[in-house]
Amino acid sequence: MAYQMDDVVDEWSTAVLRLHIQGAEKASTSKEKVSSCIPSPYLCFQQVASRRDIALKIKGIKQQLDAIDSERTRFNLAPSRSEEQPQRRITTSAIDISEVYGRDMDLDTILGHLLGKKCQQKSGLYIVSIIGTGGMGKTTLAQLAYSHPEVKGHFEERIWVCVSDPFDPIKVCRAIVESLQKRPCYLHDLEAVQQEIQTCIARKKFLLVLDDVWTEDYRLWEQLKNTLNNGAVESRILVTTQKESVVMMMGTTYKHLIGELSPQHAQLLFHKIAFLGKNREKEEELKETGEKIVHKCKGLPLALKTLANLLRLKNRKEEWENVLNNEVWKLDVFERELSPALLLSYYDLPPTIKRCFSYCAVFPKGSMIEVDKLIKLWMAQGFLNSNASREMETIGREYFEYLAAGSFFQDLQKDDDDDNIVRCKMHDIVHDFAKFLTKNECFSMEVDNENEGRMDLFFQNSHHATLTLRNVFEMR
Repeated sequence: MAYQMDDVVDEWSTAVLRLHIQGAEKASTSKEKVSSCIPSPYLCFQQVASRRDIALKIKGIKQQLDAIDSERTRFNLAPSRSEEQPQRRITTSAIDISEVYGRDMDLDTILGHLLGKKCQQKSGLYIVSIIGTGGMGKTTLAQLAYSHPEVKGHFEERIWVCVSDPFDPIKVCRAIVESLQKRPCYLHDLEAVQQEIQTCIARKKFLLVLDDVWTEDYRLWEQLKNTLNNGAVESRILVTTQKESVVMMMGTTYKHLIGELSPQHAQLLFHKIAFLGKNREKEEELKETGEKIVHKCKGLPLALKTLANLLRLKNRKEEWENVLNNEVWKLDVFERELSPALLLSYYDLPPTIKRCFSYCAVFPKGSMIEVDKLIKLWMAQGFLNSNASREMETIGREYFEYLAAGSFFQDLQKDDDDDNIVRCKMHDIVHDFAKFLTKNECFSMEVDNENEGRMDLFFQNSHHATLTLRNVFEMR
């Protein structure tokens, strides 16, 4: 309904503009000055016809809205302003090391900073931040570092806190006290809890892990930060987050961008889970299909684990091929297991930027996106609201950088002159998530010499469309 109303408004605006242009052209070509001031009968007829057509469409929309309202009353549906949020996962420091692959180099780097091997000691808090897309393995890497034997021997105190959102200083401080004292904390006054922390960590080397941080509010972080200055200078804080703005707000000393797993490590992780309990003959039968499914996950650990767990109980090749041939976002397991990790990032976006992100589903998967072109498309869709002091291009650039800082884009290419990002890509799973959000709103079609076309979604229900031509003009 929203799109229908938007289309009618656009059609009316276009009709008004067309009539103004036609009127101006007729006035300029008229030989008699008097006649240029009198509207032609044809122009008047056009205006009446256009207005009648628009009026009929508005009447049709009003009838649909009345029908919806009637159904609402009939079934006693009450309006709700609250948006159901996905349940946030509570993390702990426990980890099964046998199910981790391909993070040795990342772990060595993190350990170097935690143990002081790759950094010069300085005064103040030393903060190491791990940043990456949802499902990339930030928490896993933090768990590996936290549980490493050298870390256990180096720090006098180790504390793990799952922060999540919202950031509650009292709640976080109480969790720290409980970890340090190994018993429940019944203090409810922030000052009292802070004093307890300072007493426990005084002149001690401690490692504090703050997992899944979302807040950008420095005032909230400051209430915790000022409590931690009482420890030894070798103390460390390890943070995991999806947002570049969090890294900057916290005053990070070292930022570690976690990337995708290599094809070899992705294959090992998938094989360990998906082929568990299967005999050699069955492994040989499913091996090729499994390798293609691994390629589909593009090195995202959460996607690999999710699909591997899905296939662990499936023994028929047809079932594996069904997973392979379906879009990931169409699988039931996507909504149940994969989308929650990405929904947290999506719900954290301002409403004006949410629609800019979901619109990116219109781009072909794996394609390089020109940032200037993307901003112009947002402008054409009316997603950017300008005012007298700021141009739409400036607002569009800010929206894009907000999304890039939130790990929605990857493979960022910058201009050598002004350091602006000029091109980027979306991870395939993030692209699947955008399509999951838009459902049937986006239609894409690939055309090449060998096939007439492959339709991604049924176009009659779509609002945005992309046509990709591949080798159409190639001579044979």
